[in-house]
Amino acid sequence: MDVFSKRTRSRIMSHISGKNTKPEILVRSLLHRMGYRFRIHKKDLPGRPDICLPKHKKVIFVHGCFWHGHENCSRSKRPTTNVEFWNKKIDGNIERDKENIKKLRRLGWQTLMIWTCEIKNQEELKNKLISFIERQEFEQD
Repeated sequence: MDVFSKRTRSRIMSHISGKNTKPEILVRSLLHRMGYRFRIHKKDLPGRPDICLPKHKKVIFVHGCFWHGHENCSRSKRPTTNVEFWNKKIDGNIERDKENIKKLRRLGWQTLMIWTCEIKNQEELKNKLISFIERQEFEQD
């Protein structure tokens, strides 16, 4: 059972933003400090990637572990109330993400997913970003 009433839970969930989230801003700030220039939320690309590096033909998605179903992550534990709704919602997000990545790859873009749980360790995150941007070929799971 949820610890909040339906009305309170609805109000809480309605305040969660889909873009310009704190994790996204942290990744953008790190990239900028590293000297990379980018565009955000490119409307003309599938999935409107959070970060687009046109010069490198690479895009980065900064995904919330819960909302995008990060496997084997404690932050992605699904709610035990309203199970059908949440399964449909999260499974739909996962499928949409897969389709957008396929479309981007067909268009010649390389993709990277950064999960919110990966943002804590700035040094590892920096290495992951450098590795992705500077390598000619980088395959993301």
